[in-house]
Amino acid sequence: MDQADILILGGGLVGSALATALDAHGISSIVIDPANPETILAATFDGRASAIASAPMRMFEAIGVAGRLAGKGCPIEGIRVSDGLAPGKLDFAPEDDDGALGHMFENRVLRTALYEAAQAAPLADVRMQTRAVSVERGAHGVVATLDSGATVRAQLLIAAEGRNSPTRDSAGFKVARWTYNHAAMIATLGHERSHENIAYEIFYPQGPFAILPLLDDANGHRSAVVWTVHARDAAAMHKISDRAYLAEAEKKMGGFLGKLGPLSSRSSYPLGFHHAAWITAERLALVGDAAHGIHPIAGQGVNVGFRDVATLVEVLVDGKRLGLDMGDPELLARYQRWRGLDTFMVALATDGLTRLFGIPGAMPNAVRRFGLSAVDRIPPLKSWFMGEARGESGDVPKLLQGITA
Repeated sequence: MDQADILILGGGLVGSALATALDAHGISSIVIDPANPETILAATFDGRASAIASAPMRMFEAIGVAGRLAGKGCPIEGIRVSDGLAPGKLDFAPEDDDGALGHMFENRVLRTALYEAAQAAPLADVRMQTRAVSVERGAHGVVATLDSGATVRAQLLIAAEGRNSPTRDSAGFKVARWTYNHAAMIATLGHERSHENIAYEIFYPQGPFAILPLLDDANGHRSAVVWTVHARDAAAMHKISDRAYLAEAEKKMGGFLGKLGPLSSRSSYPLGFHHAAWITAERLALVGDAAHGIHPIAGQGVNVGFRDVATLVEVLVDGKRLGLDMGDPELLARYQRWRGLDTFMVALATDGLTRLFGIPGAMPNAVRRFGLSAVDRIPPLKSWFMGEARGESGDVPKLLQGITA
C-alpha cells in the first residue's frame, strides 16, 4: 500500500502548487489527475493568460517555482480602470521601490512550470492519467483505490479538481451558485503601440473589456483580451471574421493601441459564480475552484486559489510541529476560519462590481465615473485597493510574504 501525508485529487495549477509547497516544508503528497500531460501542456490546449499578483509571485520564489518562470511573464507596472471611454478613471501604479503589481503569464507557461516543479519535488508523487475509483475518509485516515489497481493511504484528502469537483459534490457541501448569462471571449492580439506594461479594464454595460499586457514576440507588441459579451451573442461573435473582430476591438479600446493584429485563435467560456459555505469536512479540505469560483472582473481567480495553498500549508506545517495528525479537526477548523471569510468577501466584491458596472443609463455612468475619480484622489482608499490587487490584504500567510512557514 502506498502512503503519504496528503492525497491531492487534481494536478492543475493549484494542485501542483500545493504539492510543491508541501514538499518545500517536508510534507509528502500523492497527486492524482486523469489528464494526459502531453494534452494539457500543448500550446493549443489553453489560450488564456493569468495575472499573477505580487504576493503569489513571492510564494513561487519561496517554493522554487519562480526560476522556471523567469523571463516568461510580463510585469504589470500599472492598472487603469475606466467606465467606457468617457472621462473619469482610476490608475493604480506601484511606488518606485515596491516592484510590479504582478506578472501576466500565458496559462500554458504557468501550467508547465508548476507541473515540472511538482514532478521534480522529491516528496510529491505525481500520477497523471490516473483516477481514484473510490475514496474512503474515516477517523484514522483516508484510503483511495486507483484505477491502476494501487491503494493509497493518507492523513488528509485535498480536492483541487476545479469548479466541477466531484469530491466536493459527493461530500455533500452546500454551494451557492449562479450564472451571469455572459461569456468571456478570449484571444491574444498584436498591436501597433506598446502597452507600456499597463493592464486596462474598460467597463461597458454588456460587460468588462480587459486588455492585459503580454511579452512582445517576433511580431511585436501583444496583449491578451478578455471580452465579456451576453451569452446569447457568444456564438455570433465566434463566427465573425478576424477582420471584423479586430475592428470591433479597436472601437472598444478607442484606438489607443493603434492598429490591431495579428489575432490568435479565439475561445470562450461561460461566466458563473459559486461559493462553498464550508471548505472542510472530516479529513477533507477544498482548494481553488473546488471551493470558490468568481467573475474574472478583478483578475483574482487563480490568485485566490494560491492564497488557499499558502494558508493551508501554513496550517499543516504548524500542526506538524505540534505533532498533530494532518487531518486533525482543529487544523481544518483553523483553515476554514482563515479562508472562509476572506474568500466570501472577495466573492461578494467581484459580484458587486459586476452588477454595478452592468447597470445601463446616463445616471449610473455618471455615478461610476465620479466614484472612480474619487478613489483615484483618496490615498488610503486607493492603497486598500492596491493591497487587494497585490494579494496583500488581511492576515497574509507566510508564503505570500515570501517566507517558508
